[in-house]
Amino acid sequence: METLELTGKVHDEIRQGEAFAPFIVEPNIYKKKFYIESYGCAMNFADSEIVASILSNEGFGATKNFEEADLVLVNTCSIREKAEATVRKRLTEFKKAKLAKRGMLVGVLGCMAERLKGKLLEEEKLVDLVIGPDAYRTLPALIKDAESGQKGVNVLLSREETYGDISPIRLDSNGVTSFVSIMRGCNNMCSFCVVPFTRGRERSRDAFSIINECQELFDNGYREVTLLGQNVDSYYWVDEEKDIIVTFAKLLEMVANVSPLLRVRFSTSHPKDITDEVLYTMAKYENICKYIHLPVQSGNTRVLQLMNRTYTREWYMAKVDRIKEIMPECGITADIIAGFCTETEEEHQDTLSIMEYSKYDMSYMFFYSERPGTLAARRFTDDVPLQVKKRRLDEIVKLQNKLSQKSYLGDIGKTFKVLIEGNSKKSENDWAGKTSQNKVVVFPKRDYNLNKGDYVNVKVNSSTGATLLADIVE
Repeated sequence: METLELTGKVHDEIRQGEAFAPFIVEPNIYKKKFYIESYGCAMNFADSEIVASILSNEGFGATKNFEEADLVLVNTCSIREKAEATVRKRLTEFKKAKLAKRGMLVGVLGCMAERLKGKLLEEEKLVDLVIGPDAYRTLPALIKDAESGQKGVNVLLSREETYGDISPIRLDSNGVTSFVSIMRGCNNMCSFCVVPFTRGRERSRDAFSIINECQELFDNGYREVTLLGQNVDSYYWVDEEKDIIVTFAKLLEMVANVSPLLRVRFSTSHPKDITDEVLYTMAKYENICKYIHLPVQSGNTRVLQLMNRTYTREWYMAKVDRIKEIMPECGITADIIAGFCTETEEEHQDTLSIMEYSKYDMSYMFFYSERPGTLAARRFTDDVPLQVKKRRLDEIVKLQNKLSQKSYLGDIGKTFKVLIEGNSKKSENDWAGKTSQNKVVVFPKRDYNLNKGDYVNVKVNSSTGATLLADIVE
């Protein structure tokens, strides 16, 4: 992941989170050890917690040293070509480790599984296991197959699987914030995106299992949950026997009512689906964070149509207006793609102007990377030269840096309620947390008797890059 001046994030390979996330769980009571790295979006990190739970029930404990693991897993991302290259490099390293540890198995999970199973298993012989996002329950049986010398493969997609009955093991956790998956798959078929082909059709998880998970997290000391889905606004769960319908707005309200001390976030929203009902629910509850990640991808209507985003430039701008009308203090961030197929210089300028209009606090910015199997790969020519893509991306990043700086400077003098997530990365004498708008705040501990998971009011004094600097106020 590249970061430019800490205010604009350029993602060639990952969408959010660390590039990889090894984790550790108490291994002493387990007969075997496993190691996992997660790449890509927050959904992958959440899936790794489901896999950890399944493996724990099979007698596996986690280790952060892959060289001592009996089972090495890589939870993969296919959204960018560089992500796949990174995974291949790691798999080559793991293959060497197998030579030093007899019986070690290496497996690939997630979005690369279906598309590259043949190459990874047979041509390159990098892995023993290939498991798709909907097949994690079969992992124990596939491990047994691989231990007997067979290749363990299951990449079948499901129309029902949500893993709603599996209690995830929280990995690499700060004990304060956690992800909760509310749905799987996607029906949107954006032309540049591989997700519908790697994660299948959209299906929503039982609402009451979500509430139970959030309640359990709160009871165990967690104070913030992020509800995850490829498009959370299209969440829709029905219990026909009890005549219950739960929309995303209703689910938000249900989670907010777990406790006023439990902060609620969500990701990601599709502009075409976020409703006034959702916005008014956010405005109603103080513990629903005033922050929306609202991917724009492009600021030009013709390009948006080629992307199959199903909204226009004007429609998106009206949605931004509506968010600000209902919640003037709401933070907005975006995803932006530079150099999509046939994009002209004038259309690129439209993207820059919609960024200025929306005043994004931050953006995830990419240049277009054609993914095999997508609608765009089949229908359009990737005809924007690489150097042009990079130049346009650089212009987008520089503009976002200016917008971010203005946004953060605008918070100086304001007071925010912050959830303390732990020590600052730079000093144990400072706390770090986030505002409701998802901005990181660092402030001195001084002599206040505070702990992780506490809420505190702070007044912002200054800003450095993507961090607000503040002091506690009485």
